[in-house]
Amino acid sequence: MKIYPIETGNFKLDGGAMFGVVPKSIWQKTNPADSNNLIEMTMRCLLIEDGNRLILVDTGLGEKQSDKFFSFYYLFGGFSLDVSLIKLGFHRDDITDVFLTHLHFDHCGGVIQRDKNDMLIPAFKNAKVWSNDNHWKWATEPNPREKASFLKENINPIKENGQLNFIHRNAKDQVGFDVLFMDGHTEKQMLPKIEYQDKTLVFMADLLPTIGHIPLPYVMGYDTRPLLTINEKAAFLKEAADNNYYLFLEHDAHNEICTVKHTEKGVRLNETHKFTDIFN
Repeated sequence: MKIYPIETGNFKLDGGAMFGVVPKSIWQKTNPADSNNLIEMTMRCLLIEDGNRLILVDTGLGEKQSDKFFSFYYLFGGFSLDVSLIKLGFHRDDITDVFLTHLHFDHCGGVIQRDKNDMLIPAFKNAKVWSNDNHWKWATEPNPREKASFLKENINPIKENGQLNFIHRNAKDQVGFDVLFMDGHTEKQMLPKIEYQDKTLVFMADLLPTIGHIPLPYVMGYDTRPLLTINEKAAFLKEAADNNYYLFLEHDAHNEICTVKHTEKGVRLNETHKFTDIFN
């Protein structure tokens, strides 16, 4: 097995929305905001080369939305999915599996693209696409709070193209790694838990967007069940500190990986690392 971080692009979001009830005077110490109260975010995906399979975990925003849509998210930097793949010697057509932690647009937008005739087509034509049945139902019959994050053009074509597959509790038999299910951010978000080079790597998705979200009350305003997020995060961070897990940060624009430790104030940041400093 070989694993690679895949940078797909940077964007900005409102800092208040990202930290919920936590005051700006506190959260800006770890996530400084610009004059518009926006903080820098990234969409860092993971590529897993395992035998004859090439598995992409999440896809970023993609490129098919309108300029008006993208203007809401202040895209910056020169990263893209295709450039990241090419640097590693891969192409979209090499991807055999796309694993989507959940179906919010910044995680799954790149799974569908538009062709020259403006038709929606698979961005990874040779790949199975993995979700789970509970989350799929949640996303295709959305509640008013999340409806704007579940875009039909990102989701419906996956099934229409015959690519849709569902993860069950025996995820390791299906995709080669374990999956942790979390319900606080959205119904049945899936976090890959991967044993790699004698270490445990967990893809944090939106359970832990940045290192600034490690303290328990630091929960996004986007979460549908924030008190459940706190309970899920508490249990996970204890396990991560006990077992020295390496936490792969999908949205932290400045830190790829972190570890956590027990302190008198609870679980806190231990160290941050570049991926290549830990895994070779």
